[in-house]
Amino acid sequence: MTRSRSGDDRVRWELSFAGRVQGVGFRYTVLELAASHDVTGYVRNESDGSVELVVEGHRDELERFLQSIDASRLGRLIRNRQQREAPAQGAFRRFGISY
Repeated sequence: MTRSRSGDDRVRWELSFAGRVQGVGFRYTVLELAASHDVTGYVRNESDGSVELVVEGHRDELERFLQSIDASRLGRLIRNRQQREAPAQGAFRRFGISY
């Protein structure tokens, strides 16, 4: 059985990346990678040195997006990743960098 691509299987992932993730183009690389995926949300630096990623989309697309981050040059800079899932809120029209 194929999952419907209607709005019912969209989810929201809230991630925190730690490691050498600031001052290395992390946000801009994630923005470029997001352009190749059907996702919305934002990426931003946090005051504790981590990077927050909030992204919404279909679960399979989010998985591909995260795999692309891990496979990029960023993958070697990430030392820890925390991830939380919630229902999609439909709060974003596009993907961007938040300041």
